[in-house]
Amino acid sequence: MTDIGANVASSFNNAFYATLSFVPRFLSGVIILLIGVILGSLVKQVILGISKSLKIELYLKKYGVPQLQKEFAWTNILAEIARWFVIIIFLIPTADVWGLPRIITVLNEFLLYLPNVFIAAVIALIGFVFARIAHDVVLASVKGVDSQTANTLAQATRWAINIFIILAVLSQLGVATDLIKILFTGFVAMVAIAGGIAFGLGGQGVAKDILEGIRKKLK
Repeated sequence: MTDIGANVASSFNNAFYATLSFVPRFLSGVIILLIGVILGSLVKQVILGISKSLKIELYLKKYGVPQLQKEFAWTNILAEIARWFVIIIFLIPTADVWGLPRIITVLNEFLLYLPNVFIAAVIALIGFVFARIAHDVVLASVKGVDSQTANTLAQATRWAINIFIILAVLSQLGVATDLIKILFTGFVAMVAIAGGIAFGLGGQGVAKDILEGIRKKLK
């Protein structure tokens, strides 16, 4: 009975001293994490402030970039990515202080993936702006056709670029890479075939006139 009591007391003592020794490490980790959260929030506010002063959202709206809800605005998404990037940088030493090697491995992988999300967002922004510019260029350059046909061509150009951008974003994020490659190849082939048919049918009259002119000159 005495041995059992001694073992129980020893177990409690070991647990108490282990907890007591972990408290300083726990507090150190909490301090590191708090610093990361504060710095991350500051980085986010700086990015949002710069965006607001430069009126980036207004320019994005002007160039036809799809508008999202306020909390999912493009600049807010980029700022949030930057915020979490900073937080995770500080989470890694926090997990190290707490003795959590598996968590460190997961955080390192996530930290390496975050730049892909940032790049994907930038690709989407640039792509949507370029799609709108291409739409306006096609609309302004197409002459000799009615407005409905010109608008259809401009919209088709814009959507073709948008689909290409969506595939590029998914590829950057590593989502179903093999499937994206197949879809991209199919999309390019579809556009090429459709363009060939359209130009072929649309250019029949022009080709006929050219050949007729050559035939008359030969006579």
